[in-house]
Amino acid sequence: MIVDTSILKLGGQPCLLAVLGVLLSGNHLAAQANSKFEPRYHSIYLAAKTNWTQQSPDLTNACLLARAAFDLAEFATNNTRRAQLAVEGIDAARSAVQLNEKCAPAHYYLAMNLGQLARTQLLGALKLVGEMEKHFAIAATLDPLIDHAGPDRNLGTLYREAPGWPASIGSRSKARIHLKKAIEHAPAYPGNQLAMLEAHIDWKETRAAEKLVHQIEHSLADAKREFAGEDWDWAWDDWSRLWEALRGKVNKTAR
Repeated sequence: MIVDTSILKLGGQPCLLAVLGVLLSGNHLAAQANSKFEPRYHSIYLAAKTNWTQQSPDLTNACLLARAAFDLAEFATNNTRRAQLAVEGIDAARSAVQLNEKCAPAHYYLAMNLGQLARTQLLGALKLVGEMEKHFAIAATLDPLIDHAGPDRNLGTLYREAPGWPASIGSRSKARIHLKKAIEHAPAYPGNQLAMLEAHIDWKETRAAEKLVHQIEHSLADAKREFAGEDWDWAWDDWSRLWEALRGKVNKTAR
């Protein structure tokens, strides 16, 4: 059984592992879901849930529900609702893994929903990181191009944001490897470039950050043409705010 991954590519909010906000020291600009997009993703979620509950177990429907639950959880206004959607997404993704353990979207959205769940927990969050790492790595092996190199982008951000050993898996060297891979796999995708730029800033790599800012400035016009339409409105809302914040930090340092 093979899932049709094309229908999973709905545009996709980049997220940059903002779902791990509970693990951060507070200097990360977390993606703030704009409520004006919520009705669209609520409708997608309801359709996915209906298909999953009313039809016989199906790999594609399981993956779609896992994706839809994750996206809708970005609009949750409290931890109870976010956790509820995350658990629903986790259950759907685990079902998909059981149906086909070589399904990249199943592993990918399992890791993403585990991140949403981690976002609601203070003491249990770190325990979920290892499982997130595992399933992102599996997804990267099965299909490194899913969600525009999402497995490597999120692995890189996970390694950058998580505490280091012995508390957790944080590693600058691993973060750099995966963030570079994400750009190699999908160089035009703004989320990959912004993840790398954020890493350069965090690591105080001023020259590399300045160079990447210039590259992004020259590539944004093409990206807006490539990633255009209603499916991408939410992504651009987030990217634009993150880009302005990161560029401002780089320009301030360069003065």
